[in-house]
Amino acid sequence: MAPLQGRDLLKLIKENQGKSAKQLAELAGYTTTTKSGQKRVKMLAFQSAILQANNISLIPRHEEGEGVRGGRKASYRIQVQQNGNLLIGTAYTRQMGLEPGTEFEIQIGRKHIKLVQLDSPDSPQTNED
Repeated sequence: MAPLQGRDLLKLIKENQGKSAKQLAELAGYTTTTKSGQKRVKMLAFQSAILQANNISLIPRHEEGEGVRGGRKASYRIQVQQNGNLLIGTAYTRQMGLEPGTEFEIQIGRKHIKLVQLDSPDSPQTNED
């Protein structure tokens, strides 16, 4: 018999309040038998089924779609490279929706560097009279 899912699973949990999570998982059919005949409760599958029944996803929306590549996540920190360059990675440019060829003005402060995208609302206005 297949384990309970969706509304049936939620109904079983509601009807058996007071029972432990392990007991609920067994009642819902989230068990397996090992080669040695031992009965094991599949708690992770049970918990995942509860989340799914409640329409809760732990995967961020941008990772659910197809074609999303893995790799490192943005740490919002960069280091000056050996040649003195600062490299801004793909994670940042993709998050901002930037295309190749997008231009920025570099504004240097006392302890910071600010990049201002040209042709954006924040870009400095020039008077060409």
